[in-house]
Amino acid sequence: MNDRRTICVVGIGAGDPDHLTLQAVKALNRAEVFFLLDKGREKSDLTGLREEILDRHVDHPYRVVQATDPERDRTAATPGYTPAVDDWRSRRADIYERLVRDELPEGGCGAFLVWGDPSLYDSTLAILAEVRGRGAVDFDCEVVPGISSVSALAARHRTGLNRVGRPVQITTGRRLAEAGGLPEGVDDLVVMLDAHQSFAGLDPELEIFWGAYIGTTDEILVSGRLAEVAERIVALRAEARARKGWIMDTYLLRRP
Repeated sequence: MNDRRTICVVGIGAGDPDHLTLQAVKALNRAEVFFLLDKGREKSDLTGLREEILDRHVDHPYRVVQATDPERDRTAATPGYTPAVDDWRSRRADIYERLVRDELPEGGCGAFLVWGDPSLYDSTLAILAEVRGRGAVDFDCEVVPGISSVSALAARHRTGLNRVGRPVQITTGRRLAEAGGLPEGVDDLVVMLDAHQSFAGLDPELEIFWGAYIGTTDEILVSGRLAEVAERIVALRAEARARKGWIMDTYLLRRP
């Protein structure tokens, strides 16, 4: 019998409970403890979806252990952005270390349910690597990929992410704003984590395929030339954020 703890990092998809893969279901049914971070009342529906997934797919007794997610400085300008993220990750690592050490017995299996895919703009793997590097608690880490908001966005708009023989690049809203447009040689650009609608003011002939809350009952989809739909997207985004208190959106920009 293996006396090492095992942590499964399970991608649960972009919002639709049906995004869960068969591999993910198998991983969830190995776990006896599930670790959830409480992100506050405004984002309680994110916790609710995870609980719904567990209720629907896990067929054995289990425990759910919650901890409060540390606050992150989201106002830091570019020079201070990386240090702010590093500080936030280290504070999360303190929490993860305590959870694994105190709530998961040796030889046990625990799981983190990660929105989308653990490999794409998610911090869980890096934080667990920091915890392991500290040496205070030992565990194996297994990763189950999930359907990302990027692939779900393309599917909902019935389009591919790239054209024949051409690259596609994935970046953040912060990087798009710094670049002021699509990088040279890139015709298709996926943008995530854009809190400031960085597409506004770009070449109006660019096409955009935009989606928010993809896969959920609150899903919003808009596509077209920026000249025709940019203002509408900005208005829809502002209304949705005011109504729900948070928003997760992703979009594809494409040269005509």
